[in-house]
This record gives sequence, structure tokens and C-alpha cells, in this order.
Amino acid sequence: MIDTAFLITSFVTLFVIIDPIGLTPIFLALTQGATPAERRSIAIRAAFTAMFLLALFAGFGEAVLGFAGISMAAFRVAGGVLLFLTALDMLFERRTKRRENQGEEATEVEDPSIFPMSIPLIAGPGSIATVILLSGQKPGLEGFAMVMGVVFAVLLVMLAMFLASGLFERALGKTGINVVTRLLGMLLAALSVQFVLDGLRDFGFAGA
Repeated sequence: MIDTAFLITSFVTLFVIIDPIGLTPIFLALTQGATPAERRSIAIRAAFTAMFLLALFAGFGEAVLGFAGISMAAFRVAGGVLLFLTALDMLFERRTKRRENQGEEATEVEDPSIFPMSIPLIAGPGSIATVILLSGQKPGLEGFAMVMGVVFAVLLVMLAMFLASGLFERALGKTGINVVTRLLGMLLAALSVQFVLDGLRDFGFAGA
């Protein structure tokens, strides 16, 4: 018998953790200048990569990190540092400057599908810890299938929002996108610092 209450609770929890609504403008900023086809490819690749990673952790849990000798706290700190570097690129438009310096031949948009979209924005410490917890509540093959069904549903909603991001780009215009990119760069910087602080707190180096 399908546990409807578990499915609803799991969906709401994972939806809040992954936050597709909040990720959509970030995706738009990271794919600025991409064609609709490139943006669609990046969105699909990010969703499938995150799906694979979350399935891995749902099935094997912390054993995956433990096998490599990595704690969840270390994962948070590393993810925060890498995310901070991306935030600096967004704040100071370093990605745009690099493309301009490479000349007209280098017209391809940098691919953010794996980093930072899949890791750590979608399949980050929060969502990984969530699927591990949900899988622990429903052990076994049936529980794994239920958890992955919820993950698929949330990522499907996220993918639909990513594919519709072009509408927001046309509404905002180039100036609006630049303003949003800077603003989201600040938010990403703050989020990255929070990742690091959470990791340090788990290590016992920072207060609650």
C-alpha cells in the first residue's frame, strides 16, 4: 500500500530544500547569453546529473561519502568555498570578460550544468541529507522507489521552470539581467558562507 502521507511530506520537504523557484533566476543568470537550445541542454543535463547523484545517496547514504573518507561537514565546507568562487564571477562579471578576451571565435557559453547547478545547488548537502533521511524512514526497495519518485517529481517541476526561464529573460532585458545577476551573486555569496558555517559548526569550530 502506498503511503500517501509520506509521499506528500517528502515532496514538500524536498521541494523546499531544492527550491526550484529560487533556482530559476540563478539558472537564468548562469546561462546568460545562451541560445534556447543551449539553455535547454544545460537544464536537462543538470536535472539528470542531480537525479543520478541523489539516487546514489538515496540508495547508499553516507556510505558513499564514508567510502571516500569524506564527512557531510567537509562536503558542506567544500561546496561553500566552490560556490563562493562562482558568486565572485557573477558579481564582477568575470565570465563575460573571459569570453570577450577569448575573441569572437570563442562564442560558446560556459556550461554550468554540473557545477554549480547540479553540485551544490541542486544535489547539495541539504538535498543529499534529505534523501538519506527519507530513505532511512522507508528502508528497502519500495522505500527507495518512493523516495526516487518524489525526487523525480521535484526535479520535473524544476526542469519546467528552467525551460521557461527564457520568458523571464525577454521580460527583463539585458540591463535587467545584469542587475539580477549582481543581486543573485550577492545571495549566492551569502549562501556559500552559510554552507561553510554549517560545516564548521558540525566540526565544532563555530557556535550555533
